[in-house]
Amino acid sequence: MIKHGNNNGLIRRAVMAGFLALLAGCAVVPKPKPAPPAPRPVEVAPQANVLPTDADRHRIALLVPMTGAYANVGQAIANATTKALLDTNAKNLRITTYDTANGAGPAAAKAIGDGNKLILGPLNAEDVTAVVAVARPAHVPMITFSSDAGVAARDVFVFGQVPGQSVARVIAYARAHGITAIGAIIPAGAYGQRVAAGLSNAARAGNMRLTDIETYERTNTSVVSAIRRVKAKGQVDAILIADGARIATYAAPSANGVRLLGTELWAGESAIAQSKALRGGWFATVSDDRFGTFERSYFSRFGSHPPRVATLGYDAVLLTLNVARGWKDGTLFPTAKLYDRDGFIGIDGVFRFNEFGIAERALEVREVGTGTFVKVSPAPEHFTQNDYRQ
Repeated sequence: MIKHGNNNGLIRRAVMAGFLALLAGCAVVPKPKPAPPAPRPVEVAPQANVLPTDADRHRIALLVPMTGAYANVGQAIANATTKALLDTNAKNLRITTYDTANGAGPAAAKAIGDGNKLILGPLNAEDVTAVVAVARPAHVPMITFSSDAGVAARDVFVFGQVPGQSVARVIAYARAHGITAIGAIIPAGAYGQRVAAGLSNAARAGNMRLTDIETYERTNTSVVSAIRRVKAKGQVDAILIADGARIATYAAPSANGVRLLGTELWAGESAIAQSKALRGGWFATVSDDRFGTFERSYFSRFGSHPPRVATLGYDAVLLTLNVARGWKDGTLFPTAKLYDRDGFIGIDGVFRFNEFGIAERALEVREVGTGTFVKVSPAPEHFTQNDYRQ
C-alpha cells in the first residue's frame, strides 16, 4: 500500500528544486538594459572667419605663397578673399587656398584636380607660365595678381597694376602741365622693357620729344651714370626714374633740379616722401580713397595691418561675384563677361579688361610733397566706351 502523505512530499520537493534551478539560471543571464534616449541636437553658433564647407558652391582656387619669403603677403591676400566673402555674405562661392611656395605648377594641378573652375593668382610673375601650362589644357581661366603684361594667352587675365599704364597716366599729366621733352632711366629686365614700351607710346600720343632712354643694372654707380647720360643727350624738361625708393632716392640728386617722374613703385614709400631731391616729382597709381576703410576693417578682423597688395584679393572676389551671377552649375566660368566695357569697381577704384585680358585701371597722379604725397589729379570714377588713355 502506498501512503499518499509521502507522495505529496516528494512532489513538493520536486517543484521546489525546479524553482531553485530556474532562479539560478536567471542569476547568470542578466536582463538587457533599456537603450538610452538619443541625444538632442546641439545648435552651434557660427565661428567668426570660418566659412561654410558645403558643396553647393562654385569652387574657386586661390594660388598664393603661404610659406617661405612671401608668406605674409600670401596670407594677407587669403585673408582679404575671406573678408570679401564674409562682407558680402556670399552664398555661391567656395574659395580654397593652395600654397605656391613649393611650385606653382603642382599647386595649380592640385587645384584643378580638386574640381576648381577658376584660379585667382598666382602672385609672382615667374609663376604665371607654370600655371598657364596646367590650367589652359583644362579650360580653367586664371585671374593673376601679377603685373606681367607680357603674358598673352587665352583665358589669362592680368589683374595687377601694369607699369605701362602708370607711365602713360603720368606722362599725359606732365604734357598737360608744359612738359614737352622727356628722358628716362629704366632697369634692365622685363619690368624696364614694359616701362620703355609704355613711355614710347605715351610720348608719341602726347606729341612729346623722347630724348633718351638709358638702361642700368641695379647698382648705385650704374644708376648715377645712367641719369648723367640722359642729361648729356640734350635739354630735358623731366626724367622718368622707373624704379622703387632705393634707386630713386639715390639717383635723384644727380638730376640737378630737373622735374622727376616715377611709376607705381613710388606709392606708399616713405623714403620717397622724405627725399628733398624728389620733392615736386609726379607719379601715378591707384587711388587710396577706399583703402583706409578697408585697412581698419581688416585690422579689426585679423589683428594686423594689410600690405597694399591685399586689396587685389578682395577686389578679385568682388569681380568673381559680379560675373558669377549668371554662372550655371557644372559649366565653365563665363569669361566673356569679364570684357564688359563699362568696367567694374573695387577697393582700388574702377577697372576693366582690354582685348588682351589686361586690367585697365583708373589711376590718380600724386606729387611728392614735404614728407607726404599730395593728390594733384584724381582717378576717373568711371570709364567711357572708348579705350582708356588718361
